[in-house]
This record gives sequence, structure tokens and C-alpha cells, in this order.
Amino acid sequence: MPPTSTRPLRADAERTVRAILDAAERVLSENPNATLEQIAEAAGVARTTVHRRFANREELVRTMAVNAWRRIDAAVDAARPQTAPPMVALHQATANVIEIKYGTAYALDRVDETDPEIAELEANVLAKCDAALARAQADGIIAADANLVWVRRVYIALITETVHGNTELDGTSDPDTLASRVIDTLLGGVGPVRGR
Repeated sequence: MPPTSTRPLRADAERTVRAILDAAERVLSENPNATLEQIAEAAGVARTTVHRRFANREELVRTMAVNAWRRIDAAVDAARPQTAPPMVALHQATANVIEIKYGTAYALDRVDETDPEIAELEANVLAKCDAALARAQADGIIAADANLVWVRRVYIALITETVHGNTELDGTSDPDTLASRVIDTLLGGVGPVRGR
């Protein structure tokens, strides 16, 4: 749904917007210079429909980015970072976010971090991440003396590299497998397991 709208869209209009946003992600990922007409064709709608919903390409890309961050925020909430056992919450949030980032990489790579709505959504997600990491630290999963800001930065970097660099590894795109890889690397590093 376009973020500038104050009224909820009807179900059919919402489906149309969703189709346009999904098509835009696919088309622009393959051809960043694609036209709104090409996006409309891929979405199965008239060019005028795209223009009626989005005044220009910049508004479309902004809406894609806002929508991606809303989905990430909801995906983190779905992992119950405040109430689920910390390892369960971390794994589920990681898998959820990886899955969304795979489908929204174009939009997320073009986020205008000065946009107030995007900045607010990102801040909400990071606050939930910090809370989950603090719970993991309190449970002894993360070292008591670890700097959680650094831990979060490494965690996000691992997720980003997983999404952008995964084709160079074993080719798996299974979010659960990739989430396990991220969490194992975050918590255990890449050195040999001690005590073996």
C-alpha cells in the first residue's frame, strides 16, 4: 500500500498494488532501467494503473522500500523477540528476514535512509533486534562482556552477505539453513570448536 495513503485500500486495489510492487522488484532487479510500462506489463495491469498509483518511478521505488521495511518489521514481530526463547527468536527472525530480503533486495539497496518513514521503521526493527540480543546475553548465549552494538552490526552484516553473496556458496536459498549458518557464525565464529 502506498505510504502516502491515509485510507486503507479496498482488497482488489490492495492486490493490484501488491502485484505492481512484486513485478517492480522482479523487473528492476533484472533491468534497473526498466520503464513503468514494462513494470505494468509484468504486473498484468495497464500502464495507467501504475501511473494512477505512483506519480513517478521515484515514488514507486520509495513505496517498494517502505513496504519491504514494513514486512521486515512484521517478520521480526512474528519471531516473538520479547517472549520466545532467545535462540528460537533469533533463528526465526533471521530466517524471516532473509526470506524477505531475497524478494526485496532491489528496493532495500535503494533505501533513502533520510526518509522519515523508512528511518522510523528501521529504528523499530533495530530496537527489537537489540532487545533479542540483550535477552540472549542475559541467558549466557552471548558473552557477558560482548558489546551488543558490535554484535548487532556483525549480525546484520552476516544477513546482508548471506542475501547478496549466497550464490557463490552452496547455492541453497532455504531460509532456515541460511539462518542456522548466520547464527552459528555469529555465536561460534569460524575457528575450530574448543574442547575437541
